[in-house]
Amino acid sequence: MSNLFNNLNAVTLASLEVGQHWYWEIGGLKLHGQVFLTSWFVIAVLVVASVLATQSIQRVPSGLQNFMEFGLEFIRDLAKTQIGEKEYRPWVPFVGTLFLFIFVSNWSGALVPWKLFEIPAGELAAPTNDINTTVALSLLTSLAYFYAGISKKGLGYFARYVEPTPVLLPINILEDFTKPLSLSFRLFGNILADELVVAVLVFLVPLIVPLPVMVLGLFTSAIQALIFATLAAAYIGEALEDHH
Repeated sequence: MSNLFNNLNAVTLASLEVGQHWYWEIGGLKLHGQVFLTSWFVIAVLVVASVLATQSIQRVPSGLQNFMEFGLEFIRDLAKTQIGEKEYRPWVPFVGTLFLFIFVSNWSGALVPWKLFEIPAGELAAPTNDINTTVALSLLTSLAYFYAGISKKGLGYFARYVEPTPVLLPINILEDFTKPLSLSFRLFGNILADELVVAVLVFLVPLIVPLPVMVLGLFTSAIQALIFATLAAAYIGEALEDHH
């Protein structure tokens, strides 16, 4: 039996070890280097697209300017629907940044051949393929809706924890912990599952079958960005809502 286990251990089943990362050590801290590199790539894409779209603004938009204005209108309508017409404007940049960063990150995992770039350990992938990124985005969302509620209502914001009855206090507190958890794990799980399915199909059937799955993955990646931004805006709108 021991010989059988030794033979199995000698067989290489996969070239990627789970949990293997390329760390940067800065000031005694360990940072995931591959996540920073891909995140900077996504930020650079968004910055370059914004600069190109606003270089020569025309009264009748066309090309990239037209696409960016369509995206702005879409995000503005999303924020208005979830937050409310009177208070949505200050939150458009935050909701828009969340949506665009997650959208480009998700698509980069499907469209950019990260596997071709070799690093000392681990491998490059979409930033949202790492739980650290999705947790950070979820915590930012939590801070945003706490800030929204406290800035509008002051300490009276916390009265919502005992409404409509103090019996609901533990449940209302637990809800604030489950919101970032559900946001982060939903996004992380869907993106990781999509990339794993495509990787397995490419390994088993390299040419034909993976293509429809990759197209479906692009669609679901866009939906995940929309869901995250919509829920973030809904939480902010809930914090700003007047309770009677």
